[in-house]
Amino acid sequence: MSFDYDLFVIGGGSGGVRAARVAAATGAKVALAEEYRMGGTCVIRGCVPKKLMVFASEFPNAIEDAQAYGWDVSSGDFDWTDFRTKMHAELDRLEGIYRRLLDGSSVRAYDARATIKDEHTVTLSTGEDITAKHILIAVGGRPVKPELVNVDLGITSNEIFLLEDLPKSILIIGGGYIACEFAGILNGLGVEVTQYYRGAQILRGFDDEARGLIADQMRDKGVNLHCGTNILEMERRDGKIWTKATNGTEATFDQVMFATGRTPNVEGLGLENVGVNVGRLGEIIVDEYNQTNVPSIYAVGDVTDRVQLTPVAIREAMAFVETVFKGNPTPVDHELIPSAVFTQPEYGAVGLTEEQARDQEPIEVYTSSFRPMQTLFAGREDRVLMKLIVSQATRKVLGVHIVAPQAGEMIQMVGIAVKMGATKEDFDRVCAVHPTMAEELVTMKSPTRTA
Repeated sequence: MSFDYDLFVIGGGSGGVRAARVAAATGAKVALAEEYRMGGTCVIRGCVPKKLMVFASEFPNAIEDAQAYGWDVSSGDFDWTDFRTKMHAELDRLEGIYRRLLDGSSVRAYDARATIKDEHTVTLSTGEDITAKHILIAVGGRPVKPELVNVDLGITSNEIFLLEDLPKSILIIGGGYIACEFAGILNGLGVEVTQYYRGAQILRGFDDEARGLIADQMRDKGVNLHCGTNILEMERRDGKIWTKATNGTEATFDQVMFATGRTPNVEGLGLENVGVNVGRLGEIIVDEYNQTNVPSIYAVGDVTDRVQLTPVAIREAMAFVETVFKGNPTPVDHELIPSAVFTQPEYGAVGLTEEQARDQEPIEVYTSSFRPMQTLFAGREDRVLMKLIVSQATRKVLGVHIVAPQAGEMIQMVGIAVKMGATKEDFDRVCAVHPTMAEELVTMKSPTRTA
């Protein structure tokens, strides 16, 4: 059978674009459809604009620290309009790069929505049917709101970057990394931030000790964080949003943001037309080679709801091309993935939490928590945490957890050692770099506790 393309990719985010480009480099004829903007969640409404907002939000503390170090400086007002204009100009620039990369790779890009018609055919929103030997679904995920009367009065992480004006006050619902990151960002930009989370502690799934330190410091920095609390009611009153919480609190805010989870973006995609298996949340079920139960259809990235991280989607895309277009069956490796949460303080982690590890085997836990030199000198009460989880039997470092400024930068390097199977003694053999925060990772000689 003759096809229009060897590969048709649905979705122009990090995973889809990488797969299209690398497949085309093998000589395959490739096309890609994106209904919104090239770059996907990460570039357009996720990692990149969020990190720019993190940078912006950290300047008030930096200016205070500069004063403590003898600089005659002062902080003026934050100009949201000016910042937002520059941020979107940067996103436009990055989207242009994505488009040029596709064009330079001879990938045909369609600015249209694509849905699956049959196992080898997609239908574009222009009405055109296109056939392909292989179809790759890389449509990502989207934020979801809870079922609540007047829930549309609130926004999600998609809209936060598009606000015309920065609110004076905001209620953030949720306790995951998105909720906590934006609580810190908006607090740093001068917004009065209240955060409700229905669970007992924020950042569920991460290390308990790290979660506790982050929650304490968020409160110390001015975030009005309430755990064990959820929203019951909301309505528009006098131009603001009135809310009632499960703890009985009634309060009014300029804005309410829901960060209550994300779901695979499969609605209306046409999966039922070919019988692609999906899970309880709509996630596309794939094997270790990213293949669905329909042999010609594959999926990578957040739409599979495995590990929702941009670099993971890219690695899955590379494994897909190795398997399908290079004849080198390559399973996806989801073990020991380093990650960073851009809370304030920042959190970097790789491997098991203390709770996960102690349920698996006997462990030693090494911890060091202290006030770092830079902010101690400036008179701030900030604390950092360095934590190693070590197997008693093999001496392997099973997990590393860092709560500190630039924790994401540190965990990238530490992740290499953990991925290589480094032992506690390997860490001990490394000479410390002094004076740094990270030197604690190689100078902790006695376990804090065993479990």
